[in-house]
Amino acid sequence: MADSVRVYRALVGAQIRSQSQYRASFLLDVGFTTLFCAMEIVSVLVIFRVTPGLGGFDVREVLLIAALCQCGFYCADLLVGNVELVSKYVRTGLLDSVLIRPRSSLGQLLALDFPFRKVGRAVQGVVIYAVALWWAGVAWTPPRAVLAVVAPAATTTLFAAVFVAGATVAFWWIDSGEFANAFTYGGRTFGSYPMGIYPLWLRDVFAYGLGIAFAGYQPALALLGRPDPLGTPAWAAWLSPAVAAVAWAAALALWNTGIRHYRSTGS
Repeated sequence: MADSVRVYRALVGAQIRSQSQYRASFLLDVGFTTLFCAMEIVSVLVIFRVTPGLGGFDVREVLLIAALCQCGFYCADLLVGNVELVSKYVRTGLLDSVLIRPRSSLGQLLALDFPFRKVGRAVQGVVIYAVALWWAGVAWTPPRAVLAVVAPAATTTLFAAVFVAGATVAFWWIDSGEFANAFTYGGRTFGSYPMGIYPLWLRDVFAYGLGIAFAGYQPALALLGRPDPLGTPAWAAWLSPAVAAVAWAAALALWNTGIRHYRSTGS
């Protein structure tokens, strides 16, 4: 394990040094990706220019839901988002060179193209989440203080699982990029709003079938001390770490199944 961690750190370090060689270009890239994150939050605030509430929640509460969801998404995108490149590796046969090495195939893919330019979005996501927590006026208790720290990590793990599971589809369907994006980037947008604004079938499929409700909505309910207008039990709001753990285990199982069924391109 220690040797694997050392190799992973060396690969990531090489990627960071490579990407930061041209500093002006690198800083511009970081700046534009960071601006994109800010615009996502602004788009949530714009809605409240025309309505005082959304799904029974005011602007401060919706901002907390969105900030928590997007904080986890951008951290997951930084850590594992480049797994989307697996379709290119499958198509070109480069995945074969990864599989012959005595290391985790998933770990290698995450380290080989580590997107350090996305660090600005992740940092800004954490800052916006901290501001949203302060503005929401949370009535702090020890359990809520713990959840405030654990929830972003759980959301990151949940979205990381969605990224990995979506990328795994490429083992059976190479041109699966847009299909996967519907669940990754679509999941980020879906999870940034109260679940009550969506029709029942979307809630069944995305909110609770895929667990996206536990990215921002349910932990925000626990932090705010609010009952769910949809009637889910109060204890469900504290389940985001458990849901994230199950999602990650399922994503790894799907990835390992895909690796076992990979037959190369023959190139």
